[in-house]
Order: sequence, then structure tokens, then C-alpha cells
Amino acid sequence: MPDLSSYAELDLDRSARRGYPEAVYCAGKTPEQVAGIAAAVAGRPDVITLFTRASPAHAAAVLEVLPTAFHDDDAGLLAWPPEVPAPTGGPVLVLAAGTSDLPYAREALLTARYLGRDTSLIVDVGVAGLHRVLGHLEVLRRAHAIVVAAGMDGALPSVVAGLVSAPVVALPTSVGYGAAFEGLAALLAMLNACAPGVAVVNIDNGYGAGHLAAQIAAPR
Repeated sequence: MPDLSSYAELDLDRSARRGYPEAVYCAGKTPEQVAGIAAAVAGRPDVITLFTRASPAHAAAVLEVLPTAFHDDDAGLLAWPPEVPAPTGGPVLVLAAGTSDLPYAREALLTARYLGRDTSLIVDVGVAGLHRVLGHLEVLRRAHAIVVAAGMDGALPSVVAGLVSAPVVALPTSVGYGAAFEGLAALLAMLNACAPGVAVVNIDNGYGAGHLAAQIAAPR
């Protein structure tokens, strides 16, 4: 294993301790640092490692070391090993209010999938056309946890939570015009949801949303 002592100390036993592995947040790290971490996990294919918020330079550095790693450029996410684990627990459903919310929705989707849940994605069902989300009621009501990614007015999680019995993980995104304040308006709207059963993660935090949904839908 390479010497990472000057910039990282990996927690490779986290999955044994709490059931879920550590993820590598690439933003703020140099490509060289991310490559060193990739080299360190290369010998531990028993531990799923997610590299999140990976820029093209970060992704290139990881793929240089782990050429078979899964990479989703839109979500800025890589996974090693690339094989998706067999799903357990209940299904996780991810909704993207608009096409512009897709990168964050996909980060949530892939996180939950690599944490062992059966996942699916529904796109472009924002509140500007309520008939679109109502057309998916059967799928919505089968999910054990639902992630709703939305920017602008952030209203979609409240709508969804009023239609289903499953917990809703609200994912505010930085999508919107000036008064959206880079996701702050959506965040505050979601925190003030009038429908019960809505939990809110940080702005653009698809990883956190997917992780929480995976834990909610875990086998009992």
C-alpha cells in the first residue's frame, strides 16, 4: 500500500464497523492525491470505494490506477470494484424534478445502488406539470425510500411525501435563477415542508441523499 500519511488515513474497516464503507470526496484534493488513494484501495476489492465529486482530472487519475473502475461522468462518481453488489432490502426510487437536477439525482442513485439497494430513476417530473409525477404513482408507492432532487422552488418533495407512505429524502440542488441563491431557496422550502416524513440533506449532496435512502431501505 502506498504511503498516504502526508494527506490521508483511510478507514477501510468502516464497513465492518457500521455496515457501510468510507467514500472519497475528491473536490479539494489534487489528482495525485486521489490517485494515491486509488492505489491504496486497489488491493481491497472486498471494500466498495466510491469516489465522489470527481472532476475529469480526478477521474483520469483514478482510471489510470484502476482502469476497470465504474465511472459516471455526469454524476462525477467512480466506484471500485465496478461490479454492483446483489441488491438487498427494499427498492430506492430517485426523482429528478428537471433535467438540470440529473447530476445530483444520479449521484444519489448510484450511491444507493453501490450500497446494495435496487434503484430506479424517474426524470423531469417537476411541479410545473403535476400530471407527470401523478403518472408514476404505482412505482412511487412500491418504493421503501424516495430521493427527490429539486432546485428552483424546491416544492416537489412535499408533493411526493403527500402521496406515499415511504420516507422522502429531499435533495435541494443549486439549480435556479438568482433568487434561488444557489439552492438556498430550495433548501429552506424543503426544511419547511408541510408533509411529514421528509428529511433534508445539504445542497447538491447526492451522496448523502443516496446513503440515507439506502440505510432507510436496508434489510431488517
